[in-house]
Amino acid sequence: MLHRPEAFEPLTDAPWDSDDVRASIRGIVTDTDRALRGRRLLWRAHEWDSWQATSPVKNLYCGAAGVIWALDALGRRGHAESALDLGDLAIANLELSRKRPDYMRGIELPDPRESSLCFGETGILLVAWRLAPSTERADALLACLRGNVSNEADELMWGTPGTLLAARAMLDWTGEERWESAWRESAEALWSRRNPSGEWIQRLHGHETRYLGPAHGLTGNVLALLQGGALIDTARRDALENDTAKVLAGSAFVEDGLANWPPLERSELPAPDGQIRLQWCHGAPGIVTSAASYLDEELLLAGAELIWRAGPHGMEKGGGLCHGTAGNGYALLEAFDRTGDELWLERARRFAVHALEQVVRARTELGRGRYSLFTGDIGAALFAADCLDSRTAFPILDSFDW
Repeated sequence: MLHRPEAFEPLTDAPWDSDDVRASIRGIVTDTDRALRGRRLLWRAHEWDSWQATSPVKNLYCGAAGVIWALDALGRRGHAESALDLGDLAIANLELSRKRPDYMRGIELPDPRESSLCFGETGILLVAWRLAPSTERADALLACLRGNVSNEADELMWGTPGTLLAARAMLDWTGEERWESAWRESAEALWSRRNPSGEWIQRLHGHETRYLGPAHGLTGNVLALLQGGALIDTARRDALENDTAKVLAGSAFVEDGLANWPPLERSELPAPDGQIRLQWCHGAPGIVTSAASYLDEELLLAGAELIWRAGPHGMEKGGGLCHGTAGNGYALLEAFDRTGDELWLERARRFAVHALEQVVRARTELGRGRYSLFTGDIGAALFAADCLDSRTAFPILDSFDW
């Protein structure tokens, strides 16, 4: 068995209608605007997003920084204009995060935790600089990047790969040599910790592991390096793509033309907790989405076909990016991008309609929206916008731009 059927639900019968989808995106933005509790209170966090942490949540992954970035992205792309002063909110969010950071209590966190792209100050600073540039914020961001060079986590959310993405974004936006220098310094450090077999060890929360997926493992590290573009030489690019493709081929579980991957390299498909994950952070959706440029096409399509046949996630995980329907849908967009076959675009759009319906259902059950980029409503809106535009650009990982 490659997935748990009981974790998924039947796909909606509602057809793709671009006007309805645009209206749904605007509705999510309007609800997000209205839910702001004030410059110092921001958005009320969902209990899962604020677990063992401080509310309101400020970080890029499931806090205000990610919401602010997404609202700006949707506006710049012409999908929905926020009525909020996003630059002012980004500055207030940074100030509040310095007084009351989000770090989870009672859990061993990678050092330096403030340099984390997704949970620390790096992501918050990057959004604040983008919307309200200043020398002070740029200097503070550079210090965060350079402070993370020796981080032992070696994964995207906490470690050097995440700060690689931030350095690349700042280089693109400013053209300043110091960001290229920071990128190269981080890339050399990450490369030096790569095993001869082409993998990295993740040292997270007191454990050593070898994850495969984009959030915490191999394909996220490779993607961060490949996003360097011309900054990475051809020999290293070829080694990254060829070696990683071999690891992924050796770790895949294939049955009847369908494929899934375990969270850990060359492990059994059910995780130690008995779960079989089929989501962006662990499993075929994340592998297909993050490794689409070099993954064997037969495996890529086998993974995408499993995602389609499994259907949308149930409401336990909902419509979001990291664990939910929108994140799985990005793999279908990647299959479209790789093959040019519009069947995959049609399938991705059906997932988008379902994810938007799940946003409405969850809001009705909870009595309010979920204000988070990776786990909430705005992530589903971004996926729907990419389906409208017939493009694939997974938020943050593929581009900080719009």
